[in-house]
Amino acid sequence: MKKVLFVDCCIRREASRSKELAEYFIQKLEETGAYEIERLCLMDENLSYFSDGFFLQREALLAEGKFDHPRFRYAHRFAAADKIVIAAPFWDLSFPALLKVYIENLCVDGITFHSDETGLHGLCKADHMVFLTARGGIYTDSPMEQGARYLEQMAAFFGIAKFDCVAAEGLDIGAWPVVELMEQAKEKAAEVAKAF
Repeated sequence: MKKVLFVDCCIRREASRSKELAEYFIQKLEETGAYEIERLCLMDENLSYFSDGFFLQREALLAEGKFDHPRFRYAHRFAAADKIVIAAPFWDLSFPALLKVYIENLCVDGITFHSDETGLHGLCKADHMVFLTARGGIYTDSPMEQGARYLEQMAAFFGIAKFDCVAAEGLDIGAWPVVELMEQAKEKAAEVAKAF
């Protein structure tokens, strides 16, 4: 079975439309019987952003080659997954800061990527990353949308060849039909799941 790491950054949890969309996608994967889903709810983790001592500790551990230190557990789990699924809402033109903090903890030279004189090389096993999100307005193809763009570049950085974004959009525009818009996004999610 393929191992899927599902990174959940849906801050409103069960009230989140991003979460609803992501759970539908995960359900479609589970129905195939081909995937083992490992869930990581970022709201339940004690993630730290890089500041002073926390950053210096990281640098010291890397200098000593202590890649098995517990603080690198997120990077190891991410690097070992066959597929990656990330769910987060569209906030402030990208996604919640908690997801960025998680990504900072993933970026470990020697675990998720490697750098040498020829450049940067991704070390992650995954071949496909899917990002599921809900947006109040219409932002696909807009330069104001920075969440999916950023994650697509991070996927490439980690050596993950394929990236897809499934977005439910226009959910907060006046009288637009939210249920119908969510169903359209779920249809797209089902298509992506088939090709996952």
